[in-house]
Order: sequence, then structure tokens, then C-alpha cells
Amino acid sequence: MKSFMKEFKEFISRGNVMDMAVGIMIGGAFTAIVTSLVEDIISPILGLFGGLNFDKLSVTLLGEVTLNYGKFITAVINFLIMAFILFSIIKAMNTAAGKLKKEEEEAAPTTKMCPYCRSEDVPLEATRCPHCTSQLETQQQAG
Repeated sequence: MKSFMKEFKEFISRGNVMDMAVGIMIGGAFTAIVTSLVEDIISPILGLFGGLNFDKLSVTLLGEVTLNYGKFITAVINFLIMAFILFSIIKAMNTAAGKLKKEEEEAAPTTKMCPYCRSEDVPLEATRCPHCTSQLETQQQAG
């Protein structure tokens, strides 16, 4: 039990847990914004074209029991909008990260040219050319 508590304490003290907590709080606020967008803007606009508001759709079952399927439709629309927005954000972030990675790869060469045989695919760490076996000068690594 002590090792379990120790592991739990280490887990809680990591930065990832705090990042996750902040993400959940921002997600909750973002959900409220998307819900308002659907309920206050999109549903009324759809009501203009369809002549109805999804939130008002319901069926009364056995007296006072009401099945509010319109609210379910609104929740599905909320989910689809949220999923589309998150997809767009993640796609944009992946595109930007890909461009940055590509620029880093272009900026940092991994090979050098042999001054004797002019081969261009000699690894930077090589002390001898793999093609002509000439002794190469070692370069100082930045770091």
C-alpha cells in the first residue's frame, strides 16, 4: 500500500497532471461557448428554414413523462461542431509542427563532403571517409 501511495504522489506531482487539469477547465469553458453557439445562434437559424427549434421537440409518454429528443439533437449538433473545431485546431497545429520540423531538418545537416573524393554522404561524426578511407578532420560539435 505504501508503494501505491508513493506512485500516486509521484503521478500527482508531475507537470502532466496540472496540464491535464488546465486543459479540462478550458475544455469546460469551451463547451459552454459551443453550447451557446448552437442553442442561441444555429438552432434559431435552422428554425427559420425548418420552421422549428430542436430544443422544443418532445413527445409526452404516459401522462407526465416527457421524452425531449430535441435536446438530444441539439447535443449531437454541439458534439459535431466541437469535434470539427478540435479537428481543425489539431490539423493546423500538426501542419505548423510539420513545417517547423522540416525547417529544422533543412537547417541541421547530417552529412559532410569528403575533401579528397568529393563524396557528399559522409556522416558528420566520421573520422574517415567510407569511400576513399582518407583521414578527415573532426569538427567541433556545438552544444
